Amino acid sequence: MKIDYSKIEEKKEINFKGGNGVLVTRNFVDEKNKIMMSRLTPGANIGYHSHEMNSETIFILSGEGHFVYDDAVENVKAGDVHYCPMGHSHAFYNDGNDDLCYFAIVSEHH
Repeated sequence: MKIDYSKIEEKKEINFKGGNGVLVTRNFVDEKNKIMMSRLTPGANIGYHSHEMNSETIFILSGEGHFVYDDAVENVKAGDVHYCPMGHSHAFYNDGNDDLCYFAIVSEHH
């Protein structure tokens, strides 16, 4: 199944998950997965949150930033992958002067 993100409406989320700034995203959602093509604007972040019934895999396409993953800080750049398994928590920050673009999959486990 091909997902054509050019045909999915772009949405702007302000202060997503209690973070700051603007997240711009195009989302494909079914009963088991949320598959997102997104970007964090410079200085924006996604707030700290837990994955209780799902996991998330994030592939960094461009830009640079960092995650707070449980109690650790992980710096990321284009080509890196961040994984947050079920039962863990994270927040995501754009540290650069350009948009931080990424592809993410949230898979449900219930």
